[in-house]
Amino acid sequence: MKQITLTILILLSFLSPVAQGQENKIPLPTEAQLRWHNYERVMFVHYGPAAWQGREYDNFTTPLDRLKVPDLNTDQWCEVARSWGAGMVLFVAKHCGGFCWWQTGTSDYGVKEIPWQNGKGDVLKDLSESCKKYGLDLGVYIYPGDDRWGAGIGSGGITQDPSKQEAYNKVFRTQLIEVLTQYGPISEVWFDGNCRIPVKDILDKYASNSVIFQGEQANLRWVGNEDGYAPYPNWYTVKKEDLTSGVSTALHSDVEGDCYAPVEVDVPLLKNKGHKWFWAPGCDTLLMTQEQLMNLYYKSVGRGSVLLLNSTPDTTGVIPHTHAAVYQAFGKEIENRFAHPLKQTAGNGDMLELEFSGPTTVNHCILQEDLSGGQRVLAYQLEGYTEDNQWIPVYKGSSIGNKKIDHFPSLRLKKLRVHFTQSKATPLIKKFSAFHVVSELDDLQDDRLQDKPQVIETWSAKTFNPDRWTEISLDLTPYVNQIGEYEIVFSRLATDYLSNKPSDLEFKDPVLFMYGEKQLSSLALLPKKHTFRITRSQQTLDEFPTTLNVKVKNKGASSIGEITIKRLTY
Repeated sequence: MKQITLTILILLSFLSPVAQGQENKIPLPTEAQLRWHNYERVMFVHYGPAAWQGREYDNFTTPLDRLKVPDLNTDQWCEVARSWGAGMVLFVAKHCGGFCWWQTGTSDYGVKEIPWQNGKGDVLKDLSESCKKYGLDLGVYIYPGDDRWGAGIGSGGITQDPSKQEAYNKVFRTQLIEVLTQYGPISEVWFDGNCRIPVKDILDKYASNSVIFQGEQANLRWVGNEDGYAPYPNWYTVKKEDLTSGVSTALHSDVEGDCYAPVEVDVPLLKNKGHKWFWAPGCDTLLMTQEQLMNLYYKSVGRGSVLLLNSTPDTTGVIPHTHAAVYQAFGKEIENRFAHPLKQTAGNGDMLELEFSGPTTVNHCILQEDLSGGQRVLAYQLEGYTEDNQWIPVYKGSSIGNKKIDHFPSLRLKKLRVHFTQSKATPLIKKFSAFHVVSELDDLQDDRLQDKPQVIETWSAKTFNPDRWTEISLDLTPYVNQIGEYEIVFSRLATDYLSNKPSDLEFKDPVLFMYGEKQLSSLALLPKKHTFRITRSQQTLDEFPTTLNVKVKNKGASSIGEITIKRLTY
């Protein structure tokens, strides 16, 4: 009887709105992470020789004397960033081709080798000064690898020729120190894909007040796609062993995780029926529409993430005016919708209420947690008090974080309240706002086509043997053709029930080939049986096939089935 009573008390404690004694266990953000949350919007800047080639990766075909950039104007970049409300500019100072936009002695492939300013120019320096002028913070993308050293895409900085590794480590470490020490405070360091070169001492010394994207010292995670969407619920916590892998994504989010590391959502502006990070002639056809931009705003910022939206200066050195106009319209639409709340309050506790002066049309609500106390809310419910003097349910949600934007059909309400039905500790709410949004745009319908599983192979009753391993090779090239995460599932369709044996498959020695070499960290066999997850963090190169080799053995009764692949979407 005592055991039953104890069990009931434990269950009641778990189901209560606030889990007792948990406040001290909630992972808390650093000062840098809090600053990053408050940006809400960040402007990426991709610029390099690839823009002259109409490609996504530098293939070294552009003579350096062609990179004249006659109109290069970092003030203009910052003006564009300000026009849509970005709080930081994140500049690709070095992409995987190795071209360096700052003065460095570590390479003979960079800004000092081009005609601009007679080889004395320094784009990173100019941008640093422009950011200060326009009140923007500065972040730096510095690719850990370098194609010219044989450390190409997906390498994390590991050279194909091991004899070159020590020398390249010195080069990259010097480059990292240069960009972190010579250009004022660097608020974000972006290691695309991962950083497998030892740099902890450098980051500890020069980037202790920065957020780090990917790598072993990461305190930000990649969302896992380049579509502009965060998952929901969007938890900021993750287990340490996942975070220190350097490649954890939103799919590793764990509401009970012991590390605070939110996800960042990166997406190119050139994503309307295409996907380009670098400018190319005719690329205006790929500019996202305002409907598409607002849809991803709701699903990134509106789900508690930071939106990292790319810009693409052309070969003259400025962001094209057609692109600038799109950013400006985007910023104006956000301001029109959310700059003037009908009513707003803040407070701590399990419930907050807004009372209007009379019946008021409401169709949006914004909730924001005070994240200095960590992400606390686990579930909430909005309720409206109608003209008939009745409380009605309006919306149910789970995570809030930095900002949760909820939209619902227009209602005439006298009051709007929120109940926090489950939380880790007392909810700390810095804003609870109501809005009536009126717009000519039709962006609130989620009409995205969800990627469906595609059959890539089948097996028969004789394909896999219980006495020996059968190696299969799956050509994934036609399917893994976008940035994102994919799941490959071995699905049994029928088994030999007459054998009276259970049926199962066993796997060993899986190997993924991508970007022209083995990729160990991009492949995982999930705890749920028969499922492999592949992460493509780099843009696809058509000349490199993607294949999965794995050994399979039948266990117990024979079976038939199919192998499917699905790109994960949120």
